[in-house]
Order: sequence, then C-alpha cells, then structure tokens
Amino acid sequence: MDNQKYLRNVSTLAYDASKCIGCRVCIDVCPHNVFRMEKKKAEIIDRDKCMECGACTTNCITGALQVNKGVGCATAVIYSFFSGGEATCGCSDTSCC
Repeated sequence: MDNQKYLRNVSTLAYDASKCIGCRVCIDVCPHNVFRMEKKKAEIIDRDKCMECGACTTNCITGALQVNKGVGCATAVIYSFFSGGEATCGCSDTSCC
C-alpha cells in the first residue's frame, strides 16, 4: 500500500511547520505514510499519497495540519469505483483543491 497514489496535485492537506512540536502522532496515525520526521519536525513526504481521511488533523494537538476530510482524492476514488467513471476531484478550477 506504500506506493498507493490517488489524484495528483488535488490534496487539501496543509502543514504549518512552525506549529509542529515533533510529537510524531501524524506519522503514527497516517495510513499511507505521508509524513516522516526530519530535524525533530514532521515533514510531508508525498502529498499525493494523502487520501484525506483526516486522521492527522484530528490528532494534531497544535493545529499544524489541516485537511478537508472527505473531499478531493478520497471522494473521487470512491465515487469512480462505484460509478465506473474517471476519478476527478470534481473541481472546475484547479486552484480549489
């Protein structure tokens, strides 16, 4: 599952390194290994692996991580699976994702 990617450049994952205290919770709860520790702070390895489940945001006690749960990639992949269509984030403007 480590190589699983969804849609490129549509994840709503946002990270503010200045708020990170290096607790490693995001690393522990992320099901797709989006994060790693670098110089005592979390770092995003690959934003395109994010399925926007919200586990990191829910568990980040400092608010360093934000993601719009259930939009973009995760919703697109689920919808395309059931509809048999192409996976898209549903945005007409690429800046919204």
